[in-house]
Amino acid sequence: MGALGGSTFDVATLTTLAKSAPIAAEMQSWIFLLLFIGFGILVSLFPFHSWAAPAYAEAPTPVAMLHAGVLKKFGLYGLIRLAMPLAPVGADKWLNLVLLLLLGNILYIGLVTIAQKKLDRMLGYSSVMHMGYAFLGIAAGNVIGVSGAVLLMFAHGLSIALLFGLAGWMRDQFGTLDFDRLGGIAKPMPKLGLLFGFATFASVGLPGFANFAAEVEIFFGAFAGEDTAMTWTRWATIGALWGVVISAVYMLRAYRTVFMGPKPDKLTTPSDLTWAARIPLLLLLVALIAVGFAPDLLNQFIRPAVNGLFTAMAG
Repeated sequence: MGALGGSTFDVATLTTLAKSAPIAAEMQSWIFLLLFIGFGILVSLFPFHSWAAPAYAEAPTPVAMLHAGVLKKFGLYGLIRLAMPLAPVGADKWLNLVLLLLLGNILYIGLVTIAQKKLDRMLGYSSVMHMGYAFLGIAAGNVIGVSGAVLLMFAHGLSIALLFGLAGWMRDQFGTLDFDRLGGIAKPMPKLGLLFGFATFASVGLPGFANFAAEVEIFFGAFAGEDTAMTWTRWATIGALWGVVISAVYMLRAYRTVFMGPKPDKLTTPSDLTWAARIPLLLLLVALIAVGFAPDLLNQFIRPAVNGLFTAMAG
């Protein structure tokens, strides 16, 4: 605040001050880096991600749903609302570092996710992996990309909360989420199998779900621009596209392992999902499908806000 000549924490005032009297370029560089690292830890940015997946796996189901679905996104909000407007020169300087780390989220963590042997751990690492796409939208540095990142905050929040909610219910019923102790439960529990299947499709980014609309916006934003040359952002986008394949591998393999094939002899299947359990989860699914088919339900509010942010940005 002192660098802007003020003593307030009001975000709108800080943005106005930053545009009228920008912070020195060298100071912007260090301010953005520190904010990027701080917010990145909250968002589980590679290589500061190691806390997230074990915490989600061990946490009570409501806590995992709330943190992975909502609280983690405050880090992305901080980058969009504070770091970029106050230190745009710093954001441009550290762009290549951002691209490198987000690829770590998508590719390295994606492979780590494939290697998991428990459903809750796999979902935890999946949540970490998908944050790389949000960082890519922010790194795009344009209205389309950042709008996609904001839409992904909504879509990922709903889909991961839905998956953790189902996984938590399964842990309570079966007493385990180990892949080698589950299998063949779709036939005796069709409602659970159907709902988890839709959640799987949403997480993978199948068309018709909000996740797909958000990821397409991010990819378009990362490739936007009149320059026909291949920039580092575009190369990073090509690398990030492989994350779509990786996520399909671990999510579909997990679904096949848990719900298809023979049921282990020692596995006792309880009653299927009741309406009391289904209704809150169905609300999340309906919202994912509604925004997936009509992204402008949210984009009509997101894009003007993001455009105003860029208009007010210093530099």
